Amino acid sequence: MKGTQHPTGRSSRGPGRVLGLLLALVTMIGVTSAAALAAPAHPGALPTRLSLAASPMDTVAAMQPSWNMGNTLDAIPDETSWGNPVATKALFDTIKSQGFRSVRIPVTWTDHQSSTAPYTIDATWMNRVKQVVDWALADGLYVVLNVHHDSWQWIATMPTDHDGVLARFKATWTQIAATFKDSPRSLLLESNNEPQFNNTTDAQGIQYNDELNTAFHSVVRQSGGNNATRLLVLPTLHTNSGQAFLDALAANMKSFNDSNLVVTVHYYGYYPFSVNVAGGTQFDATSQKDMTDHFARIRATFTSKGVPVYLGEYGLLAYPDSNHPSRIERGEALKFFEQLGYEARTARVTTALWDPGTFAYLNRTTLRWTDPALFAAIRSSWTARSGTASSDRIFLAKSSAITARTLTLNPNGRTFQGLWQGSTRLVQGQDYTVSGNQLTLTAAALARLAGNRAYGTNATFEARYSGGLPWNIYVTTYDRPVLSDASGSTSGLTIPTQYRGDQLATMEATYADGSNAGPVNWSPYQEFNASFSPDYSGNGLVLTSDFLNALRDNTQATLVFHFWSGATVTYRVTKNAGSVTGTVV
Repeated sequence: MKGTQHPTGRSSRGPGRVLGLLLALVTMIGVTSAAALAAPAHPGALPTRLSLAASPMDTVAAMQPSWNMGNTLDAIPDETSWGNPVATKALFDTIKSQGFRSVRIPVTWTDHQSSTAPYTIDATWMNRVKQVVDWALADGLYVVLNVHHDSWQWIATMPTDHDGVLARFKATWTQIAATFKDSPRSLLLESNNEPQFNNTTDAQGIQYNDELNTAFHSVVRQSGGNNATRLLVLPTLHTNSGQAFLDALAANMKSFNDSNLVVTVHYYGYYPFSVNVAGGTQFDATSQKDMTDHFARIRATFTSKGVPVYLGEYGLLAYPDSNHPSRIERGEALKFFEQLGYEARTARVTTALWDPGTFAYLNRTTLRWTDPALFAAIRSSWTARSGTASSDRIFLAKSSAITARTLTLNPNGRTFQGLWQGSTRLVQGQDYTVSGNQLTLTAAALARLAGNRAYGTNATFEARYSGGLPWNIYVTTYDRPVLSDASGSTSGLTIPTQYRGDQLATMEATYADGSNAGPVNWSPYQEFNASFSPDYSGNGLVLTSDFLNALRDNTQATLVFHFWSGATVTYRVTKNAGSVTGTVV
């Protein structure tokens, strides 16, 4: 999985550093090596063909949408080390057929290169990288090739090994540039992924990043062939969109007096929402503003001035992940992707979905989407807005009488058309009413939809709008979950739990003195799947070793589990050396 901005202002890195935290988390008109695609006539359109004489802004627009072949050639130490099969020509055939027009191919060179001068890259590895790049180019896809996890493996040591890192960086790009100098100009080269430097301030890091971008630009341009005019992709420090980072890159680029340059930044959303920590369970006003501010800065600093921007990675840090319970509620994730597509189009930014492989988006073995409906929503976001609602769930307590429920519609520029259950249209005035953007389901309609009121989802209906995708709403029967006493060790404690149709949203943990309990010390709300995790099929709720080992000895911690229905359950745990006991309040 990829990293993004933390509350501290620093960036987390790829799987080499965050495996202990998070396992690193398209049939349209193609391009040939002699032709590119045109910029959209308006934000809702996809490009049409144009010539290679097109402006950099138009060329980057023609790359929309883009896809990352993550956790493959960037895996450490080898191509299959992080769980994906070897890349094949069929993979790019699939990507092309699914509407993607460009691919980013991250490559980690470290384990295939001598660590001392002359820093020779293994010929077998270089040939493999070229084979993969050529497959993508042959499919008419634009390609972005880079130096990836080297950023934290050795480039980050530049403050203490300045000359050595700079020499190795130049040698690396000298060899890459020589190999690809005759490749078509539909290949772009990217300086360095998520630049970072050990034990530095942002001001110091910006200086190092400027120095590497300058060296990259000089080496590639001097290598001749198509590299003399090839589009070169330059990152901000951390690929962060903070204004200071954007301004620094803008100044660095201006010094090159070169119009064939592309800016790259990454976006993984507002951090608490992206991993579900600190109570960030919803794509709320704070998360939305984080996104709108990100694209507003990019637009003001670059795209409004004709400088193209490639969002080299985007997504949510902890979603989707079919190997673990979902940290992020589905409707909230769909709202994130829907708005991101709109904001990117408005800012004229080309977006590259970060795909770590089989457990997330495209299963690289079957070449099928792990979650086709999710991908359909992402694909729709490239060209159109879709209406949503304040929630995609209506929870009905089984122990209570059913009453009318209200959701807020978010038309996103569309017009609400009505509600359907399958092919059956619900009757306005009888099954529901609409007042402004307030949608109210009647008690009678909900009782019919709930049926026998078995725990869990009883029925699904959809709100349809005048365009875009419909918004699914799940009618769910629940009762307040029931937890039981438990005992175990600091290696992990499983609390027997009857979920009774409900779903876990978050957990807050505090001590009697009001301080926070657990590894997240800046918020009482701990990180989903890192400190706690639901086991729905096993009727358990797991407190992880990371959480338990972070507790104070012989000091009772109070846990409040929050569920999506709005229900809460209070629980207490006490650690004594290696043993842990849990009791229901």
